[in-house]
Amino acid sequence: MAASLLWTAGCAATALVVPDVAEAGTLLAKAESLNQVITNLRNVIVSLLVGLATLFATIGGVRYILAGGDPGEVEAAKKTLRYAALGYGVAVLAPVLVKLLQSVVGEA
Repeated sequence: MAASLLWTAGCAATALVVPDVAEAGTLLAKAESLNQVITNLRNVIVSLLVGLATLFATIGGVRYILAGGDPGEVEAAKKTLRYAALGYGVAVLAPVLVKLLQSVVGEA
């Protein structure tokens, strides 16, 4: 029950914090060139990644606090925090991946 409430609160917070997610359909539909579509898509994906990474970091922190010294729970919390760090890393690398995609399709 607590995990469900935490998940719902995290999703609501992500929707409020990340405004590009709400405008994803209109941003992609109004694009005038392939370059603009790729840029808009990058912005949406980075926003989602940062929101999800923040959610996982919050869940990992709460699990770590509530572990109570149990080694299994502490390890699970650390694993969740590692996944959050991985999400932030992918979000940081997203612009590099977009540049690579643009060079492949010929848009510079």
